This record gives sequence, C-alpha cells and structure tokens, in this order.
Amino acid sequence: MFTALHATSHTNTEKKVYNLHEMNKTLLNTITPPQFSFSPSKHNFHLPSLTPPLPLTHPHLHLNLNNRRHNHFSRHLTMSFSGDTPPLIGSHVTELTTESDFEQIVDSDGALSICGFGSLLSERSARSTFPDLVNFRVAKLNGFRRVFAHVAPIFFERGIAKPETKEISSLSVEPCEGESLIVTVFEIKKSEIPSYIEREHEFRFLAVQPKTLEGNQYASPAVLCARYSDEEYFQNRCKGRQDIYHERYGRFGVDKIWRDDVLPCRVYCRHCVLAAKNLGNEVYDNFLDHTYIADRKTTLREYLSTTGSGIMEEEPPELLKVRYGG
Repeated sequence: MFTALHATSHTNTEKKVYNLHEMNKTLLNTITPPQFSFSPSKHNFHLPSLTPPLPLTHPHLHLNLNNRRHNHFSRHLTMSFSGDTPPLIGSHVTELTTESDFEQIVDSDGALSICGFGSLLSERSARSTFPDLVNFRVAKLNGFRRVFAHVAPIFFERGIAKPETKEISSLSVEPCEGESLIVTVFEIKKSEIPSYIEREHEFRFLAVQPKTLEGNQYASPAVLCARYSDEEYFQNRCKGRQDIYHERYGRFGVDKIWRDDVLPCRVYCRHCVLAAKNLGNEVYDNFLDHTYIADRKTTLREYLSTTGSGIMEEEPPELLKVRYGG
C-alpha cells in the first residue's frame, strides 16, 4: 500500500523548517481541533479553517539544519542558546516530508535514529517491527508531551478498538513548553525508511535532538512521530483522494483522526505502561505523569486511578500476547 514519497535532488530541495508558532496553527488546537467530515451523498470532505495558534516560540534556541559539511547532515545539527540554562523548547524544528529528507539525517554508517514514546518503549515490540534494530536505549526529550489524541486504524484491524466507549486512541507527541519526556532511541537501516514512513502514515515526522538522561546531547538527530492534523493528512498523505482515506480510515467508520474527545485503547495503554515500567521507576513515573488523555488536562496516572481503573488488570487477546505481553 505504500507509495514512495517523491524524492528530489539536494540542490533543488529546501528542508521545511517549522517555527513552533506556525506549527501550533495545526498541532495545538486543543480547544477546537481541525475537523473534517465525509458526506457520502456529496462525495466531498469539509475542511473548516484552523483556529488561532498558541505562542510557544523561544528566541534563543535554534536547530540549525542547513549545514551540509561532508554531506553528513546528522553531524551538523547544532543547538545554540544564551544564558546559563538552556531553554526547553526551540523556535524551530524541522519537518521531514520526503524520503530524501530522512536520508539527510542518516549517519555515516547508514543508520537512522528513531524515537520511541509509546509501544516502542518495549524493545520486544520494537523488534517485532524492526528486527534488525541496534543500540536500543533510553533518552530524554525536552519540550514535548505525550497525548492519547488520535484514532489508530490498527486497533480496529486487531479488534481491540471500542468505539462505543471511544476507547480508540493511540499516542502521539506534540510541542509543550516545560514538559520533558523519557523516550527510547534506536537505529534502523536506511533501507527501512520507506516501511517506517508507511507504518506511521498518519503522523508528522520531525527531526529532534534527544539527550542522555544525564543531559548529554547525542551526536545524531532522531525521527519523532508528532501530531498531524486532519486537513494536512487528507491533503498531503492521502493526496486529497477519498479512496485512499477510505482504505485507511473510512472503512472503519472513522471520519476524524485527531480528536480531543477520545480515550486510550485499553490493550494498547496497558502495553505502553508495562513497557515503561520495565525500563525502571524513572521511566515509569515519567510516563504516568507526562502522558495525558485527549483533554490535555488529565494525566495518565490520574486516568488510571479513576475512569481507566481496571485497565492494568486486563489481559490482551491471546493472538496479541506476543506483541502486547501477557
């Protein structure tokens, strides 16, 4: 089902550098997120305009992604700031939109770094998707939060979505000043880039700079799957075609992906919590306290002690125990 994103030559392509103020036009509409609906009778999508952005820019931190010395892009991602304390969120992040963009951050060994923040906190789960991954480790990512805010079609395919209770959401991340996540980072082969793009079809791809838990910056940037918007997803990933959207989402009765009224898929949520717990208390506490349900007010720790109580006592279906654990 994957259609390769059209790569263009380095001399003709400028990387898309996003000011976080601009990203918030589509990423952080927490009160009135962008919506669209499909009308079978009229055969068209309705895409209302976006609400005003929330200012999250910072003037002193910049990710410089334009230096191409030695053709090793990952070696030249630099951070500069003024003052004694580095700010938590930068004024620019870079969006990767084509395969050639991804290739620019492949290291000299032909490896691409990936950030895991949900199911990929589990090495077993990560290896079920990327059997040849290397250097699986934990890292810190400043200036982002985790949110259960988008509908995942794979939950419908696996029979674990509960649309009647709206327990259908998966995790994504979005910029949020003052937040700090503990994530995993690992490397995959350059040849796996197309399958990675296909696997994470509904996300915005960002080049970010994780650090060690001690605060040391990694030499190479990593790819992070961030919040997209319904409008952008339909126009960019589905090429404005209703048949593509229907194959991926519409056939499950989903006419809106990014929502603020959904709840975590129970099996997936349990799996992510256990994956974080297996990485130690620091990762576990970070996951519970820096992950939010779609209202962006309720932490996962609060949710599991109230509305979501009982999730951790449930076991996944037998067919999914290999991936989600028993």
